[in-house]
This record gives sequence, C-alpha cells and structure tokens, in this order.
Amino acid sequence: MAAIVTDSLKRILTNLLLTEISSTSDTNEYYIGIGKSDEYNETDTPTSLLRTIRSEREVRDNIQSVKKVASSSFVVPRYNWTSGTTYTGYNDNVVGIPTNPYYVLTENNDVYICLQQGKNALGQAVPSTVLPNYSTAGVNQIQAFQTSDGYRWKFLFQISAARANSFLSANYLPVQFLDDSSGAYTGLERDQALVKEAATPGQILGVTLTSGGSSYTSAPTVTINGNGSSAAATATVSGGAVVKIEMNNESAGLGSGYDHADIVISGGGGTGATARPIIGPLDGIGADIRDDLKASTIMLNAKPDGSESGAFVLGNDFRQITVMRNITLPDSDTLLTSLTARGLKYHRMTTPATSFTVDKFIRGAVSGAGAFIDEIDSDYIYYHQNENTGFKSFQNGETLGESDGSGSGTIDSAGLSTSFDPYSGEVLYIENRARIVRDALQTEDIKVVITI
Repeated sequence: MAAIVTDSLKRILTNLLLTEISSTSDTNEYYIGIGKSDEYNETDTPTSLLRTIRSEREVRDNIQSVKKVASSSFVVPRYNWTSGTTYTGYNDNVVGIPTNPYYVLTENNDVYICLQQGKNALGQAVPSTVLPNYSTAGVNQIQAFQTSDGYRWKFLFQISAARANSFLSANYLPVQFLDDSSGAYTGLERDQALVKEAATPGQILGVTLTSGGSSYTSAPTVTINGNGSSAAATATVSGGAVVKIEMNNESAGLGSGYDHADIVISGGGGTGATARPIIGPLDGIGADIRDDLKASTIMLNAKPDGSESGAFVLGNDFRQITVMRNITLPDSDTLLTSLTARGLKYHRMTTPATSFTVDKFIRGAVSGAGAFIDEIDSDYIYYHQNENTGFKSFQNGETLGESDGSGSGTIDSAGLSTSFDPYSGEVLYIENRARIVRDALQTEDIKVVITI
C-alpha cells in the first residue's frame, strides 16, 4: 500500500500552529529559550539529537533563560535572482522545490514566480539574464510579462522592511497570506492584494513536452482540451522534432477554469509528439502565495537584548536553543506570561562570590552535589545541573569549591527557586549549535525554523 501526506495537509497543520502562536485571544504561551553553558565534549562539537523524552529532559536541565516569541511567519527557502542562473517554471508535478528554483527574490525585496523557463530555438534551457521587474517591462503589478531572455514572470509581493527585519535571513524569506479579515490593506499589502484579487482560477501555466516525435516539417497545431476555455500554446520544431511548446501570453493564452486538461498535437507533417499541460493552483497564481510557493515552514523570532533586566546571563555562553509551550511558574499551575524569565537555580553565599569563575564545575564538600556555574552576581551563584553533574541537592552551610579552579565559599541559603519551572510545559524544538558568547551590548536575533 502506498500513501502520502499532501502539501495541503502540511500547510493546514502549519497554519494551525502559526495561528495559535500569533493569537492574542487564547491562553497558550510560546517561548524561545537558550541554555547549556557547559561544553558538549572534549572538542565542544555539537552532538546529534534524537526525538526522545531524554533529549527534551536534557534541554530542560540546561536552560538559562526564555523570551516570549515576538513574531512568527510562514517562510520558504530564499533564492536571490542572479544573472546567469537557470530557473525552472512552475510545475504541478514536482515534489517540493526543484533544484532550479521557480521563484526569486530581487534586490528590491520583490518576489516573482517564474511561469515559463527561457529556452532557445533548440528547446534548450537558457540562463536568466534580465532582472524581473514589471515596471521595466511596461506592465502593472497584476500582469505576467516576458523578458528578452524568454523567461515569463509574475509579481507576487514585496517584503516590507519590518518583515525583512524579523524574518528575512540568508536562507529564508517570509511569506504573508492576506486573509481579507482586516477589510483594508496599507502600504505594500495593497499591491499583494491587487495580485490576489486578479488571480485567475484554472489557468494552464505551461506545457511539459513528453515526446518530441519525428518527421515534422512545420510547427504542428497545439490543442488544449478540458473543462476550461481559451488556453492556447505554440510549438517550435527543430530537426524534425517538436522541441518546445510555450503558452501564448497571459491575456491570450493561459485561459481559465481548467480543473483537468489534455493536449493534442496535430499537423506539421510529423507524428509522435506528446505533451502534458501544467495547471496552476486551484484558485490561481497569487490567490494564496503559500500554495504558490509550497510553504509548509514557519519561522519564530525573538531578540534577547543584553541582560533583559536581569533575566538573561551575561559574560557566559550558550549552546542550545529551544521552543517551549505553556511553561508555568515554580510550584504552580499558573502559566508564565512575562516577556522574559530566568530558569537557573541559585545559591546565596555568606560572602560575595567573586572568587568563583563562570563555567567552572563546583562541588559541595558535605553533600557531594555538583553543578556548572552560569553566572555570578554579588553574593549569588547561578548554576545548572545535568547528567554530567548529577542532581544531588546542595546543603545550607556547606563549602563549595571549584574542582578546576581556586574558587571557594560557604552557602548561606541553598535550594533557592527559579523564576519559572523548566520541567513544565512542552518542548517543541531543540537545536544544538556552536557556542555563542553573550555580553551586555549584544542582541541575539534568534530565528527558529520549523518544517512540518
């Protein structure tokens, strides 16, 4: 038995998650956390992760701080338009995004979709050499246009400066769906809304030539049959074979209303040429750019700035990033709702703990408990325990000593609580990465990418 999960289901599930994260009307709270100041191993090489409860528990052990997810968006892989690159036209029979991408981001942060690949007279694909720009092409934003290199493009949307700041990265670009709920669009959304309103359902966007046939002395007639109307295409012959079939321009050739279609090639003196029509998305290109660009990935963004009023560690590093849902306050079922929070345990020492050093391993002289120091603040030591240290509890009045340093001091108050319970809620995402050192002037731009 063969079975698949369709792109539609993937997008529905992704959209449900995105809606819950971005909603201000429900009670679910999402946070991005950082942690693990201790090294992975002798070479401090990030270790691989398994989708297990143990992996979730380990990230909880290591966590330093969390910050509420500030924003979220659908994203797709980023492909900058570059002269000399060969792009692929939209195809309804390709899984995911092809090796030669079918959409591009221009230097103006405009996103264009390729409806037709440029080909020479022999039917061979040629590189794109003309920057897609509807204004330069002499059309408006809702019209497809063909450039002199044979590529046919259609404008989809422009990424605003605000969305670029939050979601545009070296590898991804944001995709925004306009759901008509606001009733009025502003700024760059107006152009996207115009494209959406002009979307034509059931267009034949292109033709896949499955066999060129033989003995053709002239271009045969291409007839498109189906339940739509007005689609028209033109064949090109070279060496007695059909080498390409291209749709006529958008206003005269792509047609509309096709749910199904086939192609008949007749005349021209030859035989054997066959082709298959490429039918556009159900509601038309531009109606829902998530469908057009096969978006099933979301990006979550948070930007910890300095110490975040004491919630984030300074002068040390972190190696893990996590996304957590519905974590609670210590010894409570009350959800954490503050913008930021610290998850480290801490002790108060009888004297200022300046003799201790962050990242050192400490051991209790009586309890034998061990931990890694994450931060030192006056007479407080903040620390974490994991499988490498064990989970014994420290005792009031015992001496702490660094096993790999000279720091030493006496605990005044042991077992002080964290500002949230790191063992509550759900861990949704874990990333092991190379160490990042934090300081007071630093702002991390944490972008978490989740693909369903």
